[in-house]
Amino acid sequence: MEAPQTGRAVRFLTDDEFPPLHFAGPDGNPTGFVVELARAVCEKLTITCTVQARRFDTLLDALDSRQGDVIAAAIPLTAPLREKFLATRPYFRWPARFAARADKGLPVPSAAALAGRSVGVMGGSAHAAYLKAFFPKAVPKEFLDLAAAEGALKRGEIDYLFADGLNLALYVGGQEAENCCALIGGAYLENRYFGEGIGLITRPEDAALSRALDDALQRVWDDGKYTELYLRFFPVSPF
Repeated sequence: MEAPQTGRAVRFLTDDEFPPLHFAGPDGNPTGFVVELARAVCEKLTITCTVQARRFDTLLDALDSRQGDVIAAAIPLTAPLREKFLATRPYFRWPARFAARADKGLPVPSAAALAGRSVGVMGGSAHAAYLKAFFPKAVPKEFLDLAAAEGALKRGEIDYLFADGLNLALYVGGQEAENCCALIGGAYLENRYFGEGIGLITRPEDAALSRALDDALQRVWDDGKYTELYLRFFPVSPF
């Protein structure tokens, strides 16, 4: 499928403060998994594209006012968003993951294995609700922010931490963790709790462009480019 011919470059909008998905590279230009995926999509469609960084909270308004054509950023796909914009199928989802100290030899999380075990969660979060629903005998310990929970895990004050897999992957693979901890068990992807993920967002009148982007995303997946980019930007997989 070919992109509609507009006679000009397709303008992608992103944010440059959310690594590893989108951030400013050493030369100041936008890069990251999402940005390079967008560039790969443009190559598949043999179209000229530009990528402009804007403040995250202005992206949807900028698209709506025709200051760009496509948003490539970590804006969650929701029903209210779809009422106003089009989006491709999700190209990245937000997994929930458990992490534990690497030296404790704790069992892989299950409803039975977590009975009586302390599990850190963000207070009032979807992860806290999921833990309560599916691991009812776990002992939740609520935190106000993820950094505090990560510190408690590192010090051995909690057995497990259950949170956003992307942030946990960055933590366990980063210097601050000092190899204390590791992801354990699989990824949890229930839409009802953790959302649909993120896709490329366009205006409703650009349906042909949205379909072309969807097709190109599939081809990027099929030829291995998606995996190449994923491994480049996620040294520790959030999945």
